This record gives sequence, structure tokens and C-alpha cells, in this order.
Amino acid sequence: MTTELSGKVAVVTGGTKGIGYAVAEALLGLGAKVFVCGRDKSVLRDAISHLSVLGPCEGEVCDMRSESQVRQLIGEAVRVFGRLDILVNNAGMGIFGETVETLNPEDFRATLETNLFGVFYACHYAIPEIKRADGGHIVNVSSLAGQNAHPKMAAYNASKFGLNGFTEALMLEVRHEDIRVSLVCPGSVNTEFGGDSISDEKAWQLQPRDVAASIANILQFPSNANCGKIELRPSKPPR
Repeated sequence: MTTELSGKVAVVTGGTKGIGYAVAEALLGLGAKVFVCGRDKSVLRDAISHLSVLGPCEGEVCDMRSESQVRQLIGEAVRVFGRLDILVNNAGMGIFGETVETLNPEDFRATLETNLFGVFYACHYAIPEIKRADGGHIVNVSSLAGQNAHPKMAAYNASKFGLNGFTEALMLEVRHEDIRVSLVCPGSVNTEFGGDSISDEKAWQLQPRDVAASIANILQFPSNANCGKIELRPSKPPR
């Protein structure tokens, strides 16, 4: 559990803010080289500037809904750092507050394309590179909403339920290729995800660093052990 990640190369999708940014910070602190992506060029530039203080960090603009952009992302990370050992699929989107009747079909499609198709694209193009690096680790960030349905969250529920099943199948496919696959399912996290706001009044929520710490721990498990799934909940939610 104390093994550092010195010399390892990680791609963190959605790594410019929130959970992804905290994951990038944690991995850089453990000695990894990190390649991040986000959809906003200026936000990406600022994130890389701050993260680079901690260690080697580069990145690229990428919309996870685009297969060609995700393929370019993985290829550029390997070109820049020479290899790929770790993939953290964190990028996601959520549309909340709409019923199935009122939800815009394009928003439903965008949610699944980002949260599920995007993960598939990243894994599809990353697995050959991880194999070339003699194995590594894929961590998919899901949600407790991937196993607990909620009204007015049908698109998000569908994407995360699908992601959970996809991750479990992937783990079984690549386990004998020296690739470990893990699923991280947080509850409420104090971020701006889904139009939410960061607030001291929500200090009871999980913090991005809490999720990042769990991912960092997973990546340091002994090589003969795979952490298949972690559920994270706030320890003291409102009564």
C-alpha cells in the first residue's frame, strides 16, 4: 500500500477540475506523470499550469463523446510521455431535475455518450498501450447513482448503471493481461458537477480529495490484489 507511482504515466479524463483535478494532484504527488483533458481550452491551460508545479503534467482538449478526439488523446499522451500505465475515466456529465417526459432527447444522448461511450472509447484505445507497458490499471469513476435509482435522474442513472456493468465485464476480460480494473462509486461530492455549487454549507459532503485518496490507494495495492469496487459515502450527512 506504500508503493509510489514513480515513472508511471496516467491519463485522467476530466482532469481540469473537481474530482479529476484532485486525482491528478494525488498521482503527481506519488511520482506519476499525468496527462489530463477537458473541454475548455482556457480551463485546461490553467489546470496544467498549476499541476505542473507538482510534477510532469501535460494535456489536451477532448470531448469524450468524440471517438476521434479520444483516440487522439490517448495517442498524444503516449507520444508525450512514451507509455501509458494508468487510465482514470473521470469525465462525466449529469442532467438533473427533468422527468423522462420532459428531458430533451439530445441531453439524454449526450449523457450516455459522455459517461458510457466515452469510457468505452478511452478503454478501447488505452488497453493496447497499457499492454505494451507490461500491464497497469484502469479506474472508472461511477456513482452510487449507478446502483440506486432516483426520480428525475433517469439519464444519469442509465449511464452509471451501464458503466458499472461495463467495468465488471472489462475486469474479467483483461485480468490475465496484467491489467487491473476498478470501479469507484462516490455519493454526494462537493463540486460544481451538474450545475451544483461549492459551498461551506455542504461541508458534510465528500470532498474531491477524498475520492482522489481512494483512487491513489487502489493504484498502490499489491500487484496480486485487485480492488474491484469502492463505495464512498459522506460519514455524517444531514439527518
